[in-house]
Amino acid sequence: MTVRIRIATRKSELALWQAGYVADELRRLPEVSAVELVPLTTRGDQILDRDLSKVGGKGLFIKELEVAMRQGDADIAVHSMKDVPADMPEGFCIAARLERANPFDALVSNEATGIAGLRRGAVVGSSSLRRQAQLRALRPDLDVRSLRGNVNTRLAKLDGGEYDAIILACAGLERLGLASRIVEQVSPEDMLPATAQGVIGIECLAGRDDLEAVLAKLDDAATSITTAAERSVARFLGASCHSPLAAYAVAGEETVTLTALVASVDGRTVLRQQVSGAIAEVEQLGSRVGQRLLDLGAAELLSEAGV
Repeated sequence: MTVRIRIATRKSELALWQAGYVADELRRLPEVSAVELVPLTTRGDQILDRDLSKVGGKGLFIKELEVAMRQGDADIAVHSMKDVPADMPEGFCIAARLERANPFDALVSNEATGIAGLRRGAVVGSSSLRRQAQLRALRPDLDVRSLRGNVNTRLAKLDGGEYDAIILACAGLERLGLASRIVEQVSPEDMLPATAQGVIGIECLAGRDDLEAVLAKLDDAATSITTAAERSVARFLGASCHSPLAAYAVAGEETVTLTALVASVDGRTVLRQQVSGAIAEVEQLGSRVGQRLLDLGAAELLSEAGV
C-alpha cells in the first residue's frame, strides 16, 4: 500500500527549498505514490514591523500549517526545527529529523571579514535575541539592531546600506546557494547556536501510524539525539524559541556533550554550562544543564527578556 503526501510549507524561498528537499527524499521511498506542496502564508510572515518576541514568538510561523493538517488539507509540515516550540501542541508530533546541516551562525558583511574586524559603532542586524545578546557580549561597542524578513530581504537591507553587517544561519545561506556571502562562520565559543539550528523537522498528526512509519525512514539517528538534548534544555527552562537561550550538543558513539547558555539581552551577563552523559539519557542532560543555569540565575534573565 502506498501513500500520497501533501506538505504544508511557508512560502519563503528557504521554506520552499526545505519542503522541496523533503519532497525529493520522500519520492525516493517505494511507499510514497505522490508528493504535493501546499504553500501557506503564516502570521509570522505577515507581521514584519515588530520583533517576534512582542507578537508571539516563532510559533507564529507554524500555527497555520498545523491548522491545515488538522483540517485535512495537508498531511505533514516541514519546519526549521529551531523555530518549533519545545513543547509540541496536543495531537501533533515530530516524526522525523533529517541529517543536520551546518549548525553555526554566519556574519555577512560588505565591509569586514569577521566580527573582530567590524569598526566601533558598526550597525549589525539580527532578529534573534540569542544572537543579539551574544554579539553584545563579544562587542559591546557595536550598534546591534533588530532585523526581520526572509533571507533575501535581509541581504537587500545590508546591500542597501541600512546595516554594516548582519548575522544569519549558515545552513540557510548554504541551502540557498549563498554560501559566498559568508565572511565568517562564527565559532560556538563566540556564539552558541539556537537549539536544533540547521535541522529540518517533519511534523504530522499524532496517531498517523501509517504515515509515521514512512517518515521514520528519513529520520537521522545522530540528529535525533542532538535535537532531543538541545530541545530538552528549552523545555526544562520553559523558554521559547525566541528566548536568549542557546544549546548545542555533540554526539559520540556512546555519549553526548551538551553546552547551553542563557544571556541577558544587553549581553552584560552570560551564563554558560556544559554536561556530558550517556546517549540514553539525553532528556536528563537537558535537565542537568538547565538546573545548573537556574542555580546561576537563568530564570531572572529569561524573565527580564520577557519571552
